[in-house]
Amino acid sequence: MSITVSNISKLYGEQKALNNISFSINKGEIVGFLGPNGAGKSTMMKILTTYLQASEGNATVNEYSISEEKKEVQKSVGYLPEDNPLYLDMYVREYLTFNANIYKIATEEIEKVIEKTGLLPEANKKIEQLSKGYRQRVGLANALLHNPEVLILDEPTTGLDPNQLIEIRELIKSVASSSNKTVLLSTHIMQEVEAICDRVIIINKGEIVLDKKLQEISSEKEQLIEVEFDYKVEEQALQKIPKVTSVENIGGFVYQITFSTQEDMRSIVFDYAHDNGLKILQLNKKNTSLEKLFTELTTQK
Repeated sequence: MSITVSNISKLYGEQKALNNISFSINKGEIVGFLGPNGAGKSTMMKILTTYLQASEGNATVNEYSISEEKKEVQKSVGYLPEDNPLYLDMYVREYLTFNANIYKIATEEIEKVIEKTGLLPEANKKIEQLSKGYRQRVGLANALLHNPEVLILDEPTTGLDPNQLIEIRELIKSVASSSNKTVLLSTHIMQEVEAICDRVIIINKGEIVLDKKLQEISSEKEQLIEVEFDYKVEEQALQKIPKVTSVENIGGFVYQITFSTQEDMRSIVFDYAHDNGLKILQLNKKNTSLEKLFTELTTQK
């Protein structure tokens, strides 16, 4: 196992942020750590990186104990914290070189990471000049410098615009798959889990309320597709597509279409657009079951 968590609890005074948490993650898995704000996601991640000490229980990362082998854990983990602390007055290459020297990493490895994370066009700029998306790339590059086996990413797409969000998602997937890295990705956005992860762990009020493979969380009766056309379409026209049960315009030229089947209907929607002279600007299949589960599990009293 890349990560094993055994009965971890964390108290801040009398407040229990984590309550007897246990889970394990296999090598190469990409796991979404999902939950509302304040659920305990960041606390769990800080414990796994040895930044915080657990009040009870223990965990291992790459078989190193977080309580007894902290330096070994730190060497084998790449961590991107939620606030992504960067030295804004440093140049990108300068910042990565500064951190690489701490790990005693060769210069050629720095250049490999710059290329892998798409930072080459911005490598000679000051970090303060970069967009939010490129600053996230710098944070991810820094996490990858020492070629860790495990990546722990806390809210890596928070505050990004839609284009930046897609870029960072694809970058995380590419890095994980090309290097067979284990990824624990914290988020409160369900679409992040659907786009990147193999498995989801939902945490609420410091306790795990769900731990399942994403493919196991599926509705047998319906699917929801979100599509954006290049101009307005009558909802009655979209209802003529086979197996449509409902159509809702959610703003502008964006529609949510519900189908009474688990067969992937995106190709059918694409064919409909083509046959009717429409252009599709975006087309996404949404996991309605995950949304429903999340709501049910995180709003119960």
